[in-house]
Amino acid sequence: MTTLSGKTLFITGASRGIGLAIALRAARDGANVAIAAKSAVPNPKLPGTIHTAARAVTEAGGQGLALQCDIREEDQVRAAVAATVDTFGGIDILVNNASAIWLRGTLDTPIKRFDLMQQVNARGSFLCAQACLPHLLQAPNPHILTLCPPPSLDPKWWGPHLGYTLAKMGMSLVTLGLAAEFGPQGVAVNGLWPRTLIATDALNMIPGVSMANGRKPEVMADAAHAVLVRQAAGFSGQFLIDDQVLAQAGITDLSGYAIEPSQPLLPDLFLD
Repeated sequence: MTTLSGKTLFITGASRGIGLAIALRAARDGANVAIAAKSAVPNPKLPGTIHTAARAVTEAGGQGLALQCDIREEDQVRAAVAATVDTFGGIDILVNNASAIWLRGTLDTPIKRFDLMQQVNARGSFLCAQACLPHLLQAPNPHILTLCPPPSLDPKWWGPHLGYTLAKMGMSLVTLGLAAEFGPQGVAVNGLWPRTLIATDALNMIPGVSMANGRKPEVMADAAHAVLVRQAAGFSGQFLIDDQVLAQAGITDLSGYAIEPSQPLLPDLFLD
């Protein structure tokens, strides 16, 4: 399979950034895309809403569905999944993209921020998978793709920002567990992580880093597409890196993804 034409994707946090880029790449194939995110009204600090994203999906050649959904809320997640199935007839792919970030040490991490990260990242990924799986198990080539790093116990990632690392590695462990449970049933459950920083609003959370040191979200979108068109059976439990996925797909010149080709690219967190 080389296209997502006719497939239905449920993407969390897809009103902007990497989630939106993945949605638009699928839309160019003619996919149906449920945009599940909180942003229903414009925010001057964070451009993009579920409505602008769904419209962009439709304009790109797919069918967009705007769903206001806080993935911390079980009722909202289950309602969004039900609306997706009612509209498109099923779900083929879940992309766990939504994530909260706070790159501070223990004494500088408010418990409200700690709780937010755990609820959105690990718990949210688990909840969305739980809600989507009954439909994924009926799909001909089901995928769950979570934007999470390879699991690591290296203290250098845990010391500087324990709360965030715990939350992000929580997504990785959810992926590991779901792959073990549902991979044998034909569901491809995998993680995808960028080699370098990606120029999204999350970069503003990293002191001293500018957009010029990152790549465009489209690098992750193209890598995700290459993963999601693969045969699901027997392809599970992998923690994939964007440039490696693209190389396997025959794309080795990534210069076009750089925000500023003259500037050095900075590696993302959690990769050596």
